[in-house]
Amino acid sequence: MAVGRRHLEFLLLCIVFPSIIIFGQYGFFMFYFLWAATVYCLAVFYFSDREFLHHMWRFDQLTWENMKPILVRWILASIAMVIFIYFYNRAEMFSIILNRPQVIPFILILYPILSAIPQEFIFCTFFFKRFHSIFPTERAKIIASSVVFAYAHILYLNPVSPVLSIFAGLIFAQTYSKSRSLALVSVEHALYGATLFLSGLGTYFYSGNVPPP
Repeated sequence: MAVGRRHLEFLLLCIVFPSIIIFGQYGFFMFYFLWAATVYCLAVFYFSDREFLHHMWRFDQLTWENMKPILVRWILASIAMVIFIYFYNRAEMFSIILNRPQVIPFILILYPILSAIPQEFIFCTFFFKRFHSIFPTERAKIIASSVVFAYAHILYLNPVSPVLSIFAGLIFAQTYSKSRSLALVSVEHALYGATLFLSGLGTYFYSGNVPPP
């Protein structure tokens, strides 16, 4: 019975809920949906495994030893993202830096809090813990988490967002699989988010009305 409830929860949270947003073209309200899902996941843990909420951050994993490979991977990925935007849509390259530098501090401060942390809480912390019975191996959880993460990003209605998200989802899920640290994977997500928006690729992660160039 418990496994059946988990399957239903997975279907509703990871398939039905994102599909409503995608096909209803409700991307403009993305943050409302994101935080509604976050509150739901928090409530599930609060009533079923409250002790886990006290240990999910695992700040002890924020060590230089763990950050070194993350930083190297991020630098290489950042170079790749800049090259991609240069050839794919050069007009958007560094558009925020050049045209709206005043919003950069808000991106660097608010994006991790409002977007990176809740996303990693849902797609890594909650996903790995709650759906273990559906995806019992680490490999299965990593792949499933990244696929669901990418599917949720289809709401932006352009091909770039889900393609980049499948790679990012794999990276984040692997980091979480090794560390079980919401703090570490959120820092990693925030790094990629900063590069994404400052490079110009952030234009494909706006309200769901971005046409391909």
